[in-house]
Amino acid sequence: MRSAVYRLENLQVRYGNRLVLDVGHLEIGEGSILGLEGPNGSGKSTLLRVLAFLESPTAGSLLFMGVSASGCDPLALRRQVTLLLQDPYLLRTSVFENVAYGLRARGIREGIRERVFHSLELVGLDPASFAGRPWKSLSGGEARRVAMASRLAIRTPVLLLDEPTAGVDAESAVLLKSAALKAREEWGATLVVVSHDMAWMSQVADTLLAFQDGRPGRHVVHNRFDGPWSEQDGGLWSMSIGDGQSVVATKPPASGRTGFLDAEDITVAVRRPQGLSMRNAIRVTVLQMTLENGSGAVLLKGACGNRILTARLTRSSAAELGLVPGTEAWFLFKASAFQWE
Repeated sequence: MRSAVYRLENLQVRYGNRLVLDVGHLEIGEGSILGLEGPNGSGKSTLLRVLAFLESPTAGSLLFMGVSASGCDPLALRRQVTLLLQDPYLLRTSVFENVAYGLRARGIREGIRERVFHSLELVGLDPASFAGRPWKSLSGGEARRVAMASRLAIRTPVLLLDEPTAGVDAESAVLLKSAALKAREEWGATLVVVSHDMAWMSQVADTLLAFQDGRPGRHVVHNRFDGPWSEQDGGLWSMSIGDGQSVVATKPPASGRTGFLDAEDITVAVRRPQGLSMRNAIRVTVLQMTLENGSGAVLLKGACGNRILTARLTRSSAAELGLVPGTEAWFLFKASAFQWE
């Protein structure tokens, strides 16, 4: 299991008499990706500010790297975390100086050019073309990517992202998402991401939490299957998912519709059962097994070709199966388990 970067216990934030955040227990593991969803005003952004040490809890405890945040210098804590807001502010200077600012503010003098250029490359901006450009010449998507590059250049242990792809062009959205994952790959950053892009979050997040009225709850983990679906015999429809395998579903509303499969509707087996009544038996390679915050269940991610599927199972079931990353497993589910959008 990963060590906890953050541990929250009975943490609350109040504005006057109004309770805006109420987290009973939350652990965020080192190098993990936590996804947050929920309507506006549900507490997601407040949690990000607390995790960035920009706002103090009214009650409860917050541990960072195993140490109580209340007894630490807030500035020292903030230097270990970086936050990208939905509408980031750029300095009225060149792209290079915007990205280098955080490094200079931390007293870093060596290797600035290399770190700035590498960070620009991570977000898909050619340093030769963009480093010398003024801030006002950037499009909205380019400005967001420069803001992301400035956070990546610092290489903090924690990266907090508030709707990083909202309101940007499709190319910028893809590059921003890729850059966020590079932070974990290159230096093991822990990511906490607020996003409405649930297709992406379901693919990459170790844990998803749904916020409502300041309280986090379990997110229903859906596996997404975008059409087209092909009609088969017996009133069934199928769709290829790669690796020479297909899923079978009862008739969708239309061929091009998207089907969703709840992770809880998947049974996991170490070998394909004989005389199976379920229509679907998909062979996967186990990628990852993580504990889900709040429920204590285990989320198992398995790869089928280029597709990642997620199943939810109890801790006792996971222990009995004895699966580890790299081993083969079977995901079993009914044709009638799909929900349609």
